[in-house]
Amino acid sequence: MSGLPGVPAQVKRGPVLFTAACPDCRARFELSAGALRLAIGASRRTTFYSFTCPECEVAVRKPAGERIVELLTGAGVRTLRLHSTV
Repeated sequence: MSGLPGVPAQVKRGPVLFTAACPDCRARFELSAGALRLAIGASRRTTFYSFTCPECEVAVRKPAGERIVELLTGAGVRTLRLHSTV
């Protein structure tokens, strides 16, 4: 309880989990933020997230639009910013 009228008590939250699927074995599972990696490039083609399937252990790479980037960075997913060599 917060002790202040009209101010809600702080809610204890568990770890953030993301639902994912493997395109190879078609397994569906939940991953923590620590199991995901995000790469942000200069374009849509070079912005993606990746993880290793816990079922078949294949490396999975999927495109990440603006909303996915926002969700993953907000949850603390490790992020790599890719720089162009122009």
